[in-house]
Formats: sequence, C-alpha cells, structure tokens
Amino acid sequence: MKIIHLSDLHIGKRWFNRDMSEDQKYILNQITDIIAVNKPDAVVIAGDIYNTSSPTPDAVELFDNFISTLSVTVPDTEIMIISGNHDSTKRIDMFRKILDVHKIHMIGKPPVLPEDYIEKVTLTDTYGNVNFYLLPFISPAMVQCITGTDENGRNLSYNKAVRMMIERENIDTTERNVLVSHQFYLPSGHDPKNIERMESESIKVGNIDVVYADILGKFDYCALGHIHKPMKVGSEFIRYCGTPIAYSMSEAGQKKGVIMIELNEKNNTEISVIPLVPLHEVRIIKGSFDDVIRQACTDYVRIVITEKSDITGIAEKLRDYFPNMLELCYDFNRNSTKTVRKEADINKSTFELCREFLQTVTPDEEKILQDIINAIQGGCEL
Repeated sequence: MKIIHLSDLHIGKRWFNRDMSEDQKYILNQITDIIAVNKPDAVVIAGDIYNTSSPTPDAVELFDNFISTLSVTVPDTEIMIISGNHDSTKRIDMFRKILDVHKIHMIGKPPVLPEDYIEKVTLTDTYGNVNFYLLPFISPAMVQCITGTDENGRNLSYNKAVRMMIERENIDTTERNVLVSHQFYLPSGHDPKNIERMESESIKVGNIDVVYADILGKFDYCALGHIHKPMKVGSEFIRYCGTPIAYSMSEAGQKKGVIMIELNEKNNTEISVIPLVPLHEVRIIKGSFDDVIRQACTDYVRIVITEKSDITGIAEKLRDYFPNMLELCYDFNRNSTKTVRKEADINKSTFELCREFLQTVTPDEEKILQDIINAIQGGCEL
C-alpha cells in the first residue's frame, strides 16, 4: 500500500505581513502533480491545515480547490486529514459523515467522551488490512473526561494524556497500523531543549507539550505533524515531514518534501522523500553592499550588511536588486542599538524577550508569564 504524508500547510499565513497565498498555491499544485504521478492508495495530512482557527475565505477557497482537485485527479485515493493546534476542530469536522462517503476523512475533534475512540479508517490490499488511526491535536484539558485528573485535581501532562488515549485503543499488532497525529513527540530520554525548533512554530514555554515516542511502538508508521523541520523521531518509521515551504528565516536553505511510504507485508516498509521546489527560496545573504548586490535574486531574503557604507537610502536601493527582501540587518557596531539588537534577538523566544523586558521577575511571576504566553500562543477554541 502506497501512502503520501504531508502536514503543516498553514494556509492563510502571512509572513512579514506578506501574503503567501501564491507560494502556497504553487506548492499545492506541485503536490497535486506528485500525487497524480504516484497514485497512492492514501494521502494523509497531519494537521495545521490553516494558520488560524478562523481562516479567511481566500484561505478556505485555496484548500477547497486543493482537495477538490485531488478527489478528481486520484478518485480511488483515500484522503485523511486531522486538525492541528492552529485549526478549529469544529471547522475541520464539518460535513464529516458526508465526506467519508467520498473517501475524504476530515477529523477535527479528538475523542472527548469515555465512549469515544480514535477515528479508524481501514484499507485493504493483497497483504491484508492497514488500519489508519487519525488522532487530531489534543491538550490534556480537551480529553479530561476520558483521562481524568491527577491526585491534586489538575489536568494530566501532555505526555500522560496522549499515552492514555493511545493505550486505550485495541490495536491488532498482527496487522499493519498507521498513526496520524499532531503533537510534539520526542524519543524517550531526550531533552526537548536540545531539539532545534523553527521560529515559525508555536512553542510551549517549558516544553510542557512534549510526548515521548515509546508509546508509538505498536505502529508500522507514524505520520506526524507539528514540527516544521523534516525530522525522524528515533526511528525511520516515526517522522515529521515538515512544512511544504519555509515560513521562517530559521528554515533558510532547508530542503522540503513530502514522504512516500510503501507498506508491503508486515515489517516490510519502504520510505522515500519526494523533494518540493518552492516558488521562492528563503535565504540569508551577508556581506558588504557591493558583495550583496552581486547576489541579486527574487528569493525571500534577509540581508545582513557587514561593512559600513556611506550609501543613503540603502533599503530602497537593495529592493531594486531584491524585490522580495523581508528584512535588513547590520552586523557591525552602529549608533542605532535597535538595529544591532534586532540581529542579536532574532532567535530568542517570546518568553525570553518578555523576561528581559520585565528585568526583575520572581519564580512565581515567571510561572504566570509562562501560562499567559502559552494561553495566547495556543489560541482559543471556536
């Protein structure tokens, strides 16, 4: 059985207040072509369809065109979609039963009541059944009616809550099983602080949302979403495919792609990455003004000027060579401390910047600050 795995489309995202819809349309058309050529039995999209829980009509139209084109181009392919932390569960869940009939499974809501279980779609090939478990993003509060609370009446940790949700499933390990999930998974024993996260990700302060991946051992493949960099989680068969295009400067030069999985008989799985070529690359270009302009391009760029210059209106002049310049920084001692700090602070988290701004913060106040930032970045359920 052949499966295509993608995730984190973030349709509707704006970057440096720039509309990314043309870039997204371009890459979705490319993905459609890849699917048309390979004719997979299933396409799985592991969450964060939209960049916000209230997408614009244009964003909804772009995703609708993508799915509609797929359903016509590969009518025999099952399309399976889960919601991510950026999505509205109710919006993704809309017309769920009607779409199931047309081989489109949009799963927005996770199990929330004791009688609910993870949505399962079973396909069959010459080797037997392949069971797809479709688990949208969950927070401990969302599944409290199933998992309960700790001895102090507080919600369980993300790790305990997700583990409990998977452990309660009756998974037949003699058959082939695929998990589609949108969480922050790590190999057991790994420190989340050592994992490179992209600037475009919503990162929980203190990495409280980490889930350890030993719970995934029952699955033949885990199609994960949430992490924007392509990454294996301690196994060839537990993977984040990453975003289809770069959404931050920390992804400059990163090779994007979709993952193709071929499930043969049990314990015989082949995996390959099909590269994606964006409409605009993301680059960081450093040097003197003269050095920089020799690299003129239409890519999305951060320009870092490393030598002082007497040129006036340098930003306007650079735009003649770089029409898609996103940012201009300086890497030398200038009178303007704001410009120097911008370069120095570029990789700092929201929490670190807020803590520096407040200067004196007690441990109790740090906890309050963490909770506030997590609440804001997590958004509200609509």
